Amino acid sequence: MKNTKWMFILLIGMLFLSPLFFPHLVEAQTEPPSDTSSPTPVPYTVSPSTMTASGIPGAVVSYQISLTNNTDADAVFTVASVTSVSGWTPGPSAEQASISVPAKGTANVNINVPIPTSATAGQNDVEMVNLTLPDSSTQTVKLTTSVSAPAVPGRPLMSMSSYYLNSGKVSAGGTFELAVVLQNTGTGRAYNVVITFDGGTSFFPQGTGGVRNTSGIDASGTFTATQSFLGAGELAWTSVGTIKATVTYSDAAGTAYSDVFTISLNVSAASGSGYSATATPAASNQAQLVVTSYKTDVDLLQPGTTFDLSLDVKNMGASDARSVTMVLGGGATSTSGSSTPVAGGVSGSSGELTNFAPLDSSNLVYMGDLKQGASTTLSQKLIVNTSTQPGVYTLKISFVYTNSKGNQVVDDQVITLLVYSLPQVQIDFYRDPGMLQAQMMGTLPLQVTNLGKKSTVLGNMKVTADGADITINDSPLVGSLDPGGYFSLDANITPYQEGPLVVKVEIAYTDDFNQARTIEQTFNLDVQPAMEITPEPTDASGKPIDVNVEQPETFWQKVGRFFKGLFGLDSGATQSTGTEAAPTEAPIQSFPVGGGKG
Repeated sequence: MKNTKWMFILLIGMLFLSPLFFPHLVEAQTEPPSDTSSPTPVPYTVSPSTMTASGIPGAVVSYQISLTNNTDADAVFTVASVTSVSGWTPGPSAEQASISVPAKGTANVNINVPIPTSATAGQNDVEMVNLTLPDSSTQTVKLTTSVSAPAVPGRPLMSMSSYYLNSGKVSAGGTFELAVVLQNTGTGRAYNVVITFDGGTSFFPQGTGGVRNTSGIDASGTFTATQSFLGAGELAWTSVGTIKATVTYSDAAGTAYSDVFTISLNVSAASGSGYSATATPAASNQAQLVVTSYKTDVDLLQPGTTFDLSLDVKNMGASDARSVTMVLGGGATSTSGSSTPVAGGVSGSSGELTNFAPLDSSNLVYMGDLKQGASTTLSQKLIVNTSTQPGVYTLKISFVYTNSKGNQVVDDQVITLLVYSLPQVQIDFYRDPGMLQAQMMGTLPLQVTNLGKKSTVLGNMKVTADGADITINDSPLVGSLDPGGYFSLDANITPYQEGPLVVKVEIAYTDDFNQARTIEQTFNLDVQPAMEITPEPTDASGKPIDVNVEQPETFWQKVGRFFKGLFGLDSGATQSTGTEAAPTEAPIQSFPVGGGKG
C-alpha cells in the first residue's frame, strides 16, 4: 500500500517537471508554420465579361476586350464566333480572328456592332463573343447594344428684318446700292446662305451678278448683304418698283430650305436723263401703305384649314391714298395704261394663290380712302390648299390706290404664314373596359389609331388620373403609325373611391418645325362602390361556425319534446340545416277504443 502511494506521487511529479527535462517534447507539439506563398495565377484571362453601349440607327458601336497572358510563353487567342441574338444585319464582327499575346503581356481585340438603319429608339440587341483560349478552353463575353434617338438639330428660319438704300436713288437710268438685313429667327444655325436678287426688267444688278453669300448665320444672328443696281428706262413710267430676293440655306443635317422675299422701292423722278416728264411725283410726296401687323383666327394652319386673315394697314407716307384696293396674291395691274388721270379698274387675276385661296369673296378688297397717318383693319376668309406641304409660305399683298394727283400707285407687301401637318389620330378603347370598382384593379384597353392619309411618328403615351393608381407594364412608346395603323396599350387602374373619375391620356410628338407638342384625350368613367364581404359567423373563441352541422340537443329541448308527445304533437328532434325547415304535417296518433270482450 505504501509503494503504491509513493508511485502515484512520483508520477505526478514527472508530469509537472517534464517541460524542464524534456523541452523537445513540447516543441514537437507546436503547430507548423502556415504557408504564406502566393496562389498560382490563372494562366489566361478575358475581361470584362459583360459590356454595354448605345448608338443611333446606322452607327457602328465598337467594343474593346482585353486578353491577358500570365504564362512565360507567347500565346494565341482565337475569336471563334460573334453572333447577334436579335439577328441584326449586317451582323457584328471582330477586327482580328486571332490575337497573339506575348508572355506576361496583354493585348486587345475590337468588336464592331453595326446598328441597322431601320432600328428605332429603345430597341436593344445582345451580341455573344465566343473566345478560344490557348489552353483550348472557351470563354464568352456578353455585349448589350441599345439604340438611342438621334439628336434632332434645330431648324433655321430666315426672315428679312429690314432693307434700305446705302447710296444713290431709285430712278430711270440711275444707280443705287441696296442693303438687305437677313435675320435667322429659327433655333439652329443656317449654313451656306445664298441670296439671289432678281429685279426683272426694271432693275439690273451690277458688280456681282445679283448673288451674295455667306458661310452661315447663327440662331438669332443677322447678316447684311449689299447689291448695286441700275434702274431701267421703264421706271420713268411708274412710281414703285419691286426686286425679288431668293434666300437658300441648309441646316446642320444638310436639309435645304428656300425663302422668297419681295422688296418694294419708291421710284424718284429722273433729272437730266433725257426721258420725257411724267406725272409721277417725287418719292417724298407719295403715300406708303404698310402692313404693320397681321394674325389668323386659327393658331395652326393645316392643309384644308379655313381661317380668317386679319391685316392692320397704316398709311405711313406723306400724302393721302384714295380709292385703295387690296389685292391678295399680288400681281395687281392697272387697266389705265397712261400716267395721266383716267378712269380705270384694278385686275387681280394674275395673283399667286396656289397655297392660299379666298373664300366667300374675290381676292380684291375695297378699302376706300386712307388719310396720311391713318390705320385700318381688314379681314379676308381664306383656305389652305389640301396639296400644300408643311413649310413656310409667303403671301404677296398689293395695295392699289390713287395719289393726290390722280395717278394710280401700287404698293406690294409680303407676309409669312406657317403651314403644319399635325397627326390625325384617335385615342379610344378597343373594347369595353367593363365596370370599375373602388379598391379593385381594372384594365383600360387603350388604342391609338392613325386617321390621317400619311404615316406619323408619335412618342411616349402617358396615362394619369387624380383619383386612381395607374401602372403600365408594356413600353409606352407608340412609334411610327401607317395610315389606318393602330397601337394598343393596356393600363392597370385601381380607383381609390367610388364616383366619377377622369382619366387623361397624353402622347408626345414633334411637329414639322421641331417643336415639342402633346396630344391630349380625356375619358369620363364611373367607379362603382367596393364589393361588401359578409364575415363568417364565429363562436366565443373566434373559430368559424359551420351552420350546416347539426348542433347537440340541450336538456330543455328534450323536456319540450316530452310534453309535446304527451299532448299528441310532433315531438321529433329539430334538424339544423342552416336554412329554415319547411313546416311538416303532424303525425296522426291512434288511440285504442274501449269495449267489452267479444
